[in-house]
Amino acid sequence: STGVERFDNLLQNMHLTNINQAWQSDITYYEIDGRFYYITFILDSFSRRIIGHKTSTRLTTEQTTLPALQMAIKTRNNEDVKGLVFHSDGGGQYYAKIFLKLTEKNEFKNSMCEYAWENGKAERINGIIKNNYLVHRNIKNLRELEKEVDRSVSLYNSQKPHIKLKRKTPIAFEKDLLCLNKQTKPKMTESFDAKHKIYGASSPVKS
Repeated sequence: STGVERFDNLLQNMHLTNINQAWQSDITYYEIDGRFYYITFILDSFSRRIIGHKTSTRLTTEQTTLPALQMAIKTRNNEDVKGLVFHSDGGGQYYAKIFLKLTEKNEFKNSMCEYAWENGKAERINGIIKNNYLVHRNIKNLRELEKEVDRSVSLYNSQKPHIKLKRKTPIAFEKDLLCLNKQTKPKMTESFDAKHKIYGASSPVKS
């Protein structure tokens, strides 16, 4: 979709090396007995983990992108997410004032694609959740859809391996990445001579 306001595609030439550098989002639909419901997903572009989602009866920002983003921020609680790129299509839910207020508060950089393939990871999530999970459930109403979307997201994050993640699931990949980051984080060491000089400098001067 082409919105009234459009942000530059910041993800196009971005090289991802860690989680929380870029998130991608999209909204899809699900039909039950001739009625359409809407599902919003937000995933981490590096780990492919779904970190926020929302099932709704309407396409308003308050029922789609806003609660999904609030969930994503809560999922990444106590993690450094400032400055990340939030990438989406040009849907109005992604440039609504109430949504941009939240991205601005968290110092996100808004990014938008012009073509669907430029938001491919988010588009793919739509198909995976609907065709690999939801299609096999006998869903009759909104409450059941909400329950099955929650269940499907949990199964996808914890049980679906990805070739690009070295055949690990998104959650397992993130856990291993966290351990690796801790191991490679430089630690300051203090030598005996340095301590001796510090203590000497603070000692009283003898006359």
